[in-house]
Amino acid sequence: MIAVLRNAAYAKLFSAQVIALVGTGLLTVALGLLAFDIAGGDAGIVVGTALTIKMVAYVAVSPLMIAITARIPRKALLIAADVMRALVAMSLPFVTEAWQIYVLIFLLQSASATFTPTFQAVIPEILPDEREYTRALSLSRLAYDLESLVSPVLAAALLTVISYHNLFIGTVVGFIGSALLVIATRFPAMRPFEPVPFFDRLTRGARVFLRTTELRSLLAMNLVVGTSTAMVIVNTVVLVQGDLGRPQSDVALLLAAYGAGSMVIALLLPRVLDTLPERPVMLTGAVTLPVGLVAAVALTAVPVGPATWPLLLVNWLVLGAATSLVLTPSARLLRRASDESNRPAVFAAQFSLSHACFMITYPIAGIVGATWGLWAAAATLAALGALAAVAAVIAWRSTSVAEPEPGPRRKGVPMAGEQR
Repeated sequence: MIAVLRNAAYAKLFSAQVIALVGTGLLTVALGLLAFDIAGGDAGIVVGTALTIKMVAYVAVSPLMIAITARIPRKALLIAADVMRALVAMSLPFVTEAWQIYVLIFLLQSASATFTPTFQAVIPEILPDEREYTRALSLSRLAYDLESLVSPVLAAALLTVISYHNLFIGTVVGFIGSALLVIATRFPAMRPFEPVPFFDRLTRGARVFLRTTELRSLLAMNLVVGTSTAMVIVNTVVLVQGDLGRPQSDVALLLAAYGAGSMVIALLLPRVLDTLPERPVMLTGAVTLPVGLVAAVALTAVPVGPATWPLLLVNWLVLGAATSLVLTPSARLLRRASDESNRPAVFAAQFSLSHACFMITYPIAGIVGATWGLWAAAATLAALGALAAVAAVIAWRSTSVAEPEPGPRRKGVPMAGEQR
């Protein structure tokens, strides 16, 4: 897997991703502390609103920005997005009102909603070989999982010697470092395309999803992943400290089990995908997630016993592993169903549609859990996930990919069957 880093361009972009992820992790910790300084006991409302704004930006802004910036060189677009994120992070220590946080978070997440799908769409062109691309996807999954473990630990260590305001400096350094690495990367040349109306550019990614068998199934699998992720992200702390009465360190331990499951699968998948197609791998993950949530129902509905904690660790490990089975290969489907002209739009559509699922599942996990108990939240999410998993299996009946759109075409390049 590490051999893919011998590609100099990919190695620089992967390093940019890792540095930016660490900076984002520090920002998450610092933002919570800033919210507490400003709002005191209402800090949860401020953070919750900021996370909602983040999801709105991801869902609404990503396809819009990709459509608006379609003719801008991707290297310049990535650099501009990183610079914008750095400027916002630089401004956050100086805010004094909650509404200022909301405005800055919207700007920051809008920049991220531009950066991430553009970044993801460049990688297949830098790594055209599918085996290398698969290993790059696994490395990317590992980077996300490791960031969720390393960033809180790094933030905690830094907070022993500096104030939380200085964590924002680490975030700025991360984004500037990412921009510098992008500047140092040699990108494939952008080929000119015929002009396309704005509305067609805006809806191009969604149209590819609707006409492609695998991507219609991926739509349903996004919702399956959203159900389990919501249960883990929203309710782990409530489960560990509220229902089980265990110490704060066990919250991190249970989340680490989830991340460990994901990382193990990310390490194993390149060899698996060398011999198996994506369909059985991804659908196995999609079917496993609702089963894992049913197990969570059983563990949260019965009285706490000596076996509850180790069984929860195993359950969260399985949920993380099944999530990675779905997410890691998904970009291979996006790559195969797109071409150079529509690839950024297709990745932006996946970015937007997958985060739209969280806007459904996060409120269910929080509201149902707080009102009727964690077992009810797990049961509701399991039912929703099971329906989505059935839809994914039914949708993916064949392995055909989308037919190319009739446009846009490269300038000077004839369409299939057309003479020069």
